[in-house]
Amino acid sequence: MGTPDFAVPSLKILVKNSYNVVAVVTAPDKPAGRGLKLKASPVKEYAESVNIPILQPVSLKDPAFLDELKSYNANLQIVVAFRMLPESVWNMPEIGTFNLHASLLPQYRGAAPINWAIINGETETGITTFFLKHEIDTGDIIFQEKEIIYTEDNFETLYGRLMNLGAELVLNTVHAIKNDAVVPKPQMMSQELKPAPKISKETGRIDWSKSSINIANLIRGLSPIPSAWTILNDKVLKIYKASIVNALNVKNPEQKSFLSDNKTYLYFRTGNGYLSLEEVQLEGKKRMMIDEFLRGYKPC
Repeated sequence: MGTPDFAVPSLKILVKNSYNVVAVVTAPDKPAGRGLKLKASPVKEYAESVNIPILQPVSLKDPAFLDELKSYNANLQIVVAFRMLPESVWNMPEIGTFNLHASLLPQYRGAAPINWAIINGETETGITTFFLKHEIDTGDIIFQEKEIIYTEDNFETLYGRLMNLGAELVLNTVHAIKNDAVVPKPQMMSQELKPAPKISKETGRIDWSKSSINIANLIRGLSPIPSAWTILNDKVLKIYKASIVNALNVKNPEQKSFLSDNKTYLYFRTGNGYLSLEEVQLEGKKRMMIDEFLRGYKPC
């Protein structure tokens, strides 16, 4: 069960290792592009290429869907980047249902664990497989793997590494379940929990009164999608990359909230210094590096 590209390597690795994937459950096709033509999910596209039956329920509680799912008689269900399941679904198989989650549970339960780990300035995250139960992301842990968050990482780079690392962990988890070598452990609650709620547009709005490092982490954690943003000359400016500037290198530090010099840099004042914008996209324009942007930029 999965929908986006994050779930595809996990499905592929099971197929390549000759596991009998009897069916795939994924989201219904959605309109996309200028013509709003229906587009299949990445999981559906791969499943079609290897002739796996595909289920695309609108409602996971639909009796017709539940009957069809039950007819496959699966003894194990695997969830990677999918929606919440009702108990009638996750409790259906003999062995149960396990989920791959892109954090070291119990930290960062929720829809956007990769984004929030970077936004919060973490230096380490990881992946977890766990058996589903009623409360979201609270089931007993099967396996975990740690992964470093590098200072140069953004959402895209970390997402890619965890996606592939996750596929290996899914395979290892299935191997262990098959060999009856799994001893699930309850999630330990010894530390204050950090949540990972769904990202909204407002999440990405930059509060320039915050520290340079906090804003830089927000930009990294939302780059390239959905992106951090601010308003520049009454237009939305998406910021994909920025670096912290030593305030001592800034000319006229008490002047404007942003500084442009010889059309080579653009600084924004933060709560404790400056950020130098490096890659941006102004509303109605293409994404570009800052030097290209400034060549056509006319400050008010």
